Amino acid sequence: MPTFYLKGNLVHFAAYNKHIGFYPTPSGIEAFKEDLSNFKSAKSSVQFPLNEPIPFDLIKKSMFTT
Repeated sequence: MPTFYLKGNLVHFAAYNKHIGFYPTPSGIEAFKEDLSNFKSAKSSVQFPLNEPIPFDLIKKSMFTT
């Protein structure tokens, strides 16, 4: 699974048939709970459906503020 590192694991991601799996730290999910409310998510994962635009600005924001 591809991973971005910045002083340790930052985020993992994977492609599936119907979504992109995005796996930040649990603190990242918690910090952006409201912004992620439109997406299926769990303690440490978010699903971005392939039939919707990927929220790149939110991804950038979450990666560099947690």
